[in-house]
Amino acid sequence: MQNLTRHISFPRLLILGASSVIGSSWIYTNGIFFSKYGAGGEIFGFVLAMTITVLASLAFAELSSIFPRSGGPVVYSYLAFGKRWGFATGWAILGAYLSALSFYVTASSMLLATIWPQISQGPGYTIAGAHVSLMELAIGVAFTLFIFALNIRGTRLTAGVQAVLFGGLVILGGALIVTGFSQGSPKNFWPAFATGSDPLLNIVRFVLPAMTFLTGWEVVTILAEEADMPPAKIGKAVVGAIVLAASYYIIVLLASAWVYPWQKTATFDMGSITAFTKAGFPLLGQAAFLIAFLGLFTSFIGLFTAAPRLILSLARAGLLPPRFARLSEKHGTPLNATVLVLLFAIGFGWLGKGAMTYFLDLGGFFVAMAWAITAMSLWRIRRDYPNLNGGFRLRRLWPSMLGGFLAVVIAIGTLYPKSPVALAWPTEYIMLAVWIGLGLLFYWLGRSEHQDNDTALHHLLGDKEYERLAKVKRQDEEKDA
Repeated sequence: MQNLTRHISFPRLLILGASSVIGSSWIYTNGIFFSKYGAGGEIFGFVLAMTITVLASLAFAELSSIFPRSGGPVVYSYLAFGKRWGFATGWAILGAYLSALSFYVTASSMLLATIWPQISQGPGYTIAGAHVSLMELAIGVAFTLFIFALNIRGTRLTAGVQAVLFGGLVILGGALIVTGFSQGSPKNFWPAFATGSDPLLNIVRFVLPAMTFLTGWEVVTILAEEADMPPAKIGKAVVGAIVLAASYYIIVLLASAWVYPWQKTATFDMGSITAFTKAGFPLLGQAAFLIAFLGLFTSFIGLFTAAPRLILSLARAGLLPPRFARLSEKHGTPLNATVLVLLFAIGFGWLGKGAMTYFLDLGGFFVAMAWAITAMSLWRIRRDYPNLNGGFRLRRLWPSMLGGFLAVVIAIGTLYPKSPVALAWPTEYIMLAVWIGLGLLFYWLGRSEHQDNDTALHHLLGDKEYERLAKVKRQDEEKDA
């Protein structure tokens, strides 16, 4: 079984994780979310979502330090619960990442259309009440092909590109933060909720889309096989990526609510981009636009890098055809798996901007399920292999289990039509059923490729980790005897 090359340093792994989280839409869709939930609903909702995410990530952090292998969560859930749960976890995160990638196929052309409106005009088609011009689709596909070409050359290149783009995000975000708080007023932010609304309910309702905005830090564990560092640092990069990205979201959004009345921002199609311009800072409005564009690139690149490695891991375990486990001889990247991700992204991306909210909501459901399964995987692996230790070890399991429990509560809530975080009926339920159906189809078609548990684990873990696991198991058995 071919292994990926270790060459990603700790700073670059941390940046890969954080920049994969920081996307584009958060800085202009805040107008929509301010309108629906109030500025407080979105900003405090992000704080709650960050707390849940950090708690859920603790299981990923510990397990990634024990098993620094490509596909991370697939490996953990397979070892803990077997092939069905291993496949379910990988398919869920893959669904979340493909939802985001499909979103970016549309978002890339939508951002450009704010400068050149003619892009969104002309012949095309209408889906979910939104017109999609052929020009928009062509631009989105072109962006996707560019990201694909970048990724097939390997993580050495993509990590370097991410570091440069992340530097740009920090500089531009810093300009918005300093100006927003020095030139704005707390009166523009407070009261943070619309009169007559329920603050707590609005905060909770935003948690699901916030969890989608916070998706991407799993990239750290999925790329662990390529991390050149002590395993304990991989766990630190997991948590650090979430805190770094979420803090960026919260502080920049708060600055935009500080610099201009959020009730007026709630009426703008481009949220913070327009808010800074209306506040008398047109250059910072352009800076906010550049943040959206850079964020689109960083998240697009990061998730497009991680998704093929999920497929690679599933193929190593025999849960997908073995051709997807093959690496390119020239670049050492999972070329076939990357091509499959390209086809999925473009295949869903043609649904256009009318489906953007659907992608966000579905992504939140998928990641919540994957987080919950991984938390349970840590509990099971701790029980079965109590002496396994990768260097990042939780003193208590309850914070991780709490994060997993909250994640599964939110996931179940999305399926209950009357809950505040329910999926949109019937479209999002249909899309969810389609993805689950595709997963069942892939699993059934590949059943002839399914390996016995021991062989699959060997391929998933690699020689070194498999031998270490066997050694720990023998030692435990000898102690029990």
